[in-house]
Amino acid sequence: MDGCGGWLSSPVGSRPIFYVREGAAVTVGEPLFKVDDGELKAQVARAEADRDLAEQALARTKQLLAENAAATADVERAEAAARGARAALDLLALRLARTVVKAPWTGVAGARFVSVGDYVSQSTRLVTLQTINPQRAAFQVAERYAEQLKVGQTVIFRVAALRGKDFSGRVDFVDPRVELPARTITVKAVVTNPKRELQAGMFIEARLETARRLQAVLIPEEALLSLPTGNVVWVVNGDIPSRKKVIIGTREPGSVEILEGIAAGDTVVVGGAERLTPQSTVKVKAAAKAQ
Repeated sequence: MDGCGGWLSSPVGSRPIFYVREGAAVTVGEPLFKVDDGELKAQVARAEADRDLAEQALARTKQLLAENAAATADVERAEAAARGARAALDLLALRLARTVVKAPWTGVAGARFVSVGDYVSQSTRLVTLQTINPQRAAFQVAERYAEQLKVGQTVIFRVAALRGKDFSGRVDFVDPRVELPARTITVKAVVTNPKRELQAGMFIEARLETARRLQAVLIPEEALLSLPTGNVVWVVNGDIPSRKKVIIGTREPGSVEILEGIAAGDTVVVGGAERLTPQSTVKVKAAAKAQ
């Protein structure tokens, strides 16, 4: 599983105040930490005063220009000074707003890397945040299937830690490059996870649906015999068996798709086929049909 996760860092150097506990569910935009902002507030107040002075100076210079007591260059310098003061104030106001670290997405707060009173900087990790619903399943597909991979396809998978449960998702990413040396393509799918059963890092076994054949002919895997001359199936008509050479398609545990050689409704031998000859007679005993 490849859930959307990450760690959050502090925007400024200071000491954090905590709003959430480890393991708590949070929503996007919810405050997680607040960094001590006393020094920044003082800087913002000084920047506001500098802006006011710059704007007052600009107004006086414009008045002097109207009275022919100042040059145009004086006004341009005053305008530049005012713009610089406003930009400096905007920058400090932005830094002040970022002293409250908010959740960038909805998820669950994970491990916390700092404690109350620790000094943090822009590179300090504060906490991990992991998405829960939906999750993303990431898996590798062999290069030979590249033409069959498309966004929107359905993927069915099982998780080793959750035996007997099938999960499904929708492909939302196909890597445009082939990874070496295995020559595989990374595919990711969005998976709903309302019960929180799936966790990031879980190992999955996935099956990707590249096409649908609603009228496919399937036989039990035991009915297929692989000979040096090709794949064959014994078909029974009455009590007489006959050997049919077949071309197989998709193969899954327990069943094999037949593309050519037999038709839907034919009775095939699933037990003792290796002992049959064209001169044999058989007694048919119904077996479970492949789904």
